[in-house]
Amino acid sequence: MSSRVKIPEDGEPIVVQGGVWKVPNKPIILYIEGDGIGPEITNVAIKVINKAVEKAYKSSREIKWVKVYAGEEAEKVYGNRFPEETINLISKYRVVLKGPLETPIGGGWRSINVAIRMLLDAYANVRPVKYMPGLESPLKHPERVDMVIIRENTDDLYRGIEWSWDSPEAAKLRKFLKDELKIELEDDTGIGIKPISKYKTQRVARFAIKFAIENKRRSVTIMHKGNIMKYTEGAFREWAYEVALKEFRDYIVTEEEVNKLYGGKVPPGKILVNDRIADNMFQQIITRPENYDVILAPNLNGDYISDAAGALIGDIGVLGGANVGDTGGMFEAVHGTAPKYAGKNVANPTGIIRGGELMLRFMGWREAADLIDKAITEAINQKKVTQDLARFMGVQPLGTKEFGDALIEIIDQF
Repeated sequence: MSSRVKIPEDGEPIVVQGGVWKVPNKPIILYIEGDGIGPEITNVAIKVINKAVEKAYKSSREIKWVKVYAGEEAEKVYGNRFPEETINLISKYRVVLKGPLETPIGGGWRSINVAIRMLLDAYANVRPVKYMPGLESPLKHPERVDMVIIRENTDDLYRGIEWSWDSPEAAKLRKFLKDELKIELEDDTGIGIKPISKYKTQRVARFAIKFAIENKRRSVTIMHKGNIMKYTEGAFREWAYEVALKEFRDYIVTEEEVNKLYGGKVPPGKILVNDRIADNMFQQIITRPENYDVILAPNLNGDYISDAAGALIGDIGVLGGANVGDTGGMFEAVHGTAPKYAGKNVANPTGIIRGGELMLRFMGWREAADLIDKAITEAINQKKVTQDLARFMGVQPLGTKEFGDALIEIIDQF
């Protein structure tokens, strides 16, 4: 089958080795438009990112975008939602801006989102959550919300090791558990396996603490349900502490040490490392969000707490996420495909624009990333917003495309 994708001759690949990004002046970056509202918001995001790069660096830097296919559009073009050509290009170029892709509930195809993370070994999901003035938050003091959730991305229940209750595999496992381990399960029990490994836990813990040091954050809180799942989530807690104490001793102090040795106050220049049981963590980010800065969590907990944190600022639609590892990354909005809004020019593209902002930060193009951040804040301040925010502000909404144009105009004025 001949290639449907053309690679620009004047572009060069980004090389990521050991988590270090080597970025040429004209990097080739792949993009996937996605399903539902994906094409609209992704194309607006690319225009805004291009404007920020142009404003920050004039003609000295330029992203060479390459469209690759996944999801519904790929099925039409290739007869496959995640075609071999896309897999090969992602494996080669390693950096992807991705629109939302549909994953069916209860059956159907496996998540392409998870497949891309696995392909890139993008083991850390990074999701900053910070309140922006003008958003309609359920909190009395939403300005206290400024945290980054770092979620382990390749382990835990998301590995998809499970069997339906009526499958022969589930029957075999129930029999094995009964005969070999004296564990009896009802005959109508589906079975899932929750793997959490020391290696994967410790590399994401290492990533989180390095992130906290490099970004001058105050604390890293390990979220877990180790009181119940002692040998998976309890182990996650223990292994994360082990990394902190053995590899970052000069940078960190534990909560126990703060209370015993420092009168309850974190010494200047030190990052506090502590932990919270998962159910308590949900209470804590609502009642005292100012106490939490970087939250490190296993895959499932990280998914839950990310969306809960997003709700605190009033609109999960304005959040972007990075999925990064030691050799590349995928950047996206955190929301879904919203098919009922597809093609109507009403969706808010801020989430995927924020994903692009994160991508620029990992590339080291911070000046362009800062322009995007300032432009979004200013647009909200000027009440130039899409329908999801306009209804709370009592203003006329901008369309998806028009909101992108407003951001471009604001960037041009800086």
